[in-house]
Amino acid sequence: MKKIVFIFVLCTAVFASAQKNIYENTRFDDLTEDHEMLAIVPFIAHLELKKAVDNDELKVLAQREGYAVQDALETYFAKRKKRKKFNVDFQNIRNTNAILAQNGIEYNNIDTFTTQELCDILDVDGIISGNLNLNILLSEGVPTDFSLFDYFSGDANYGRIGVKVSDGETGKLLWKYENEITKKTGKNTTELIDKMMKTASRKFPYDKEKKRDRD
Repeated sequence: MKKIVFIFVLCTAVFASAQKNIYENTRFDDLTEDHEMLAIVPFIAHLELKKAVDNDELKVLAQREGYAVQDALETYFAKRKKRKKFNVDFQNIRNTNAILAQNGIEYNNIDTFTTQELCDILDVDGIISGNLNLNILLSEGVPTDFSLFDYFSGDANYGRIGVKVSDGETGKLLWKYENEITKKTGKNTTELIDKMMKTASRKFPYDKEKKRDRD
């Protein structure tokens, strides 16, 4: 009985934490009424690795992490689109990256373009983007062996991730979810995104069921 109560309290705490880390624009339904297609762009990664790495290599590694999250998000949405019945479709990231490249937009300069500019170039209604702050290379996987001491010493903390959706017409932030990255979050990028988005799934605004709840 005590075990069941503990699990319930733990799950409640996790859900409450997820709620605090989620922002949704109060005008979401109005701003997204005509949304049909979203594009997922590479995430901007900031690396503070424990091992010594020169600046050129650090830029390459950061770019790899940013594209890994883009790929993991596409995989997540593709797997759940039929079950979740989203209100929108998601542009194939190969097409997204190809169109960006054709317009001279690369990983190193994508953050200099506005949401409206990117949406106009990609011919989409909104952008899914975000930031990564890491002290490890998540795409290579994280150690699975750890103890309770790791959590007190801080060795279980690998950084933070933020996922946001922005409106292509106004550039306004529509939805944002932030989460810490730890040894419990997932062993690699795909698992991290899967677990994180599952935690936030009841709040992902393009879910048809969620929209009915708001009406």
